[in-house]
Amino acid sequence: MSRVFHRHLTHAYPTAVAGDGPYLIDAEGKRYLDACGGAAVSCLGHSDDAVREAITEQAARMAYAHSAFFTSEPMERLADFLVERAPAGLESVYFVSGGSEAVEAALKMARQYFLEVGEPARRHVIARRQSYHGNTLGALATGGNAWRRRPFEPLLMEVSHVSPCYAYRGQRADETPMAYGERLAAELDAQIQRLGPQTVMAFVAEPVVGATLGAVAAVPGYFRRVREICDRYRILLILDEVMCGMGRTGSLFAAEQEGINADLITVAKGLGGGYQPIGATLVSGRIRDAIAAGSGAFQHGHTYIGHATACAAALAVQQAVESRGLLSRVSTLGDGLEQRLRARFGGHAHVGDIRGRGLFWGLELVADRDTKTPFAPELRVNARLKDAAMEAGLMCYPAGGTHDGRSGDHVLLAPPYILAPEHLDEIVDKLEDALEATLAV
Repeated sequence: MSRVFHRHLTHAYPTAVAGDGPYLIDAEGKRYLDACGGAAVSCLGHSDDAVREAITEQAARMAYAHSAFFTSEPMERLADFLVERAPAGLESVYFVSGGSEAVEAALKMARQYFLEVGEPARRHVIARRQSYHGNTLGALATGGNAWRRRPFEPLLMEVSHVSPCYAYRGQRADETPMAYGERLAAELDAQIQRLGPQTVMAFVAEPVVGATLGAVAAVPGYFRRVREICDRYRILLILDEVMCGMGRTGSLFAAEQEGINADLITVAKGLGGGYQPIGATLVSGRIRDAIAAGSGAFQHGHTYIGHATACAAALAVQQAVESRGLLSRVSTLGDGLEQRLRARFGGHAHVGDIRGRGLFWGLELVADRDTKTPFAPELRVNARLKDAAMEAGLMCYPAGGTHDGRSGDHVLLAPPYILAPEHLDEIVDKLEDALEATLAV
């Protein structure tokens, strides 16, 4: 018996021993096409020589220096790289070890900002149902996924949740996309009024919802209205781009495609591409300046923030994405993937919706396409689909609770940016085989 406390203690996992571009290879020599990047992480695949050399070089020079004593060249250079390409107003970067830590830091930073500017009554956070912002307690409380929250409810801080921008299930038949977005904006405004505008500190949202909904982008104009409402009430806008950022949707920051900026943006996953654990919170100049002029220090920290080797790896990943023109490749490959998905599954009796952006795509699975009725949770469609895909040599990211936190299934695709067109065919072929095997049971 393994002494590792695995995610699922009754499941037998294959042992990954090597990577080859977009493939992982197990101890038996079986190859798995990584069509989900693990969890939208492995943007450069699993064997990038330039990134491995950067890690080796940095570790040989200096692997780690605690940030309470030193800064480091990789950390400073990575911060410069990100800020120079970030939406306007973001002027500094707080480095952590992953997405949950990045969201925790953003929440604490928002609270400390209002303490520094003399508004201690601002304590409420508003987020959206069916969102996912991480598994640490603050991030989990902010997330709106009932299944993930339920076991830990007694430990979670109070967070208010409004409707997600989920057109497939939320937009009425008599509504235009613009009218739907306006209705959701009015719901957010009403929630702020209910709590008291002077008590709300932040609204948190994923520009493209990943794990819990399966690549759901907002209707056009929605986020512009959200930004206007936050500005009206002097509420901070926190955009969680942990999964959808760092090029995943075709631009370095997903916010660019919404035509807005944010007060805080969290990134992780594609930042380091899986070569080292790293995340980051990008911070607006006004938040940084308020803390600098007030207490002078952010009252938060972790042992490994700004880890030199992790920063060196992330910088190498981002330089590779930029120098190789991979952002434009994401858009081109994404178009090709969309075309193949729609051609193969657009008329499938149990695929209710196909949605996404760039190399970030989701298929929502339904028992009845016409009524959008989800499969019963007891059927474990998403879990069985994952097993069938692995058997076929395909890694994808199925999940449950899509509809309401309990029922509903989707599969998320987030492959590396380095794919060749033939890999797109392999993804669709193997996904079809896995789906048919799942539904045949």
